[in-house]
Amino acid sequence: MDYLLDGLATALRLLAMGDAETFSAVWITLAASGMSIAACLAIGAPLGFLIGYHDFPGRRAVRIAVDTALCFPTVVIGLLVYLLLSRQGPLGDLGLLFTIPGMSVGLTLLGIPIVMAMTALAVEQADARLRLTLLTLGADGRQVLFATLWETRYHLMLAGVAAFGRIVSEVGISMMVGGNIKWHTRTITTAIALETGKGDYALGIALGLVLLAIALLLNLMLAGLRRRAGR
Repeated sequence: MDYLLDGLATALRLLAMGDAETFSAVWITLAASGMSIAACLAIGAPLGFLIGYHDFPGRRAVRIAVDTALCFPTVVIGLLVYLLLSRQGPLGDLGLLFTIPGMSVGLTLLGIPIVMAMTALAVEQADARLRLTLLTLGADGRQVLFATLWETRYHLMLAGVAAFGRIVSEVGISMMVGGNIKWHTRTITTAIALETGKGDYALGIALGLVLLAIALLLNLMLAGLRRRAGR
């Protein structure tokens, strides 16, 4: 038990002193996650709107595929992205493997189904009179899209927060695509896995505390968004 207390004390000291290695992993995590969530919202929200708003042949199959993607094994996503970005892969010339943008590609694929599914559900549950009112006022398809997304903005933010929480805590994709390179692609989760394996519990605990703080902040945001969405 003493080594846990010693590790916690050292971890707090590392955070208080602004340890460079600790905060390097934090900033890399936030950079990769930020790029990923921006792409998830830009791609997933319009696609989720189309699924939830339009009735088209095969819509049920698409919804099943999106829902299935929610529990897709992350190591498989990491493997697929690794093969795409490797030198022998079709995107190898881009030089994205073992980089933060490369990690963001894999993390985006992880987050898009979450945003799509939650956006589609929000659009389906939106007031049915909204569409008729917009069409009566002469709105075109683009205006209907943005007006509906605005009306469901709290649900959309809820989807973004949920996707961010999933992305920021991911290990497999970051490890496989990023390579866990110190000062370059080492994230909070990959650093925790590495340092704990090496017996450096202090750094692992310090990063774990940061991850817990992020999780707490996300949960507070989710609670606030749920209250706003329920009004």
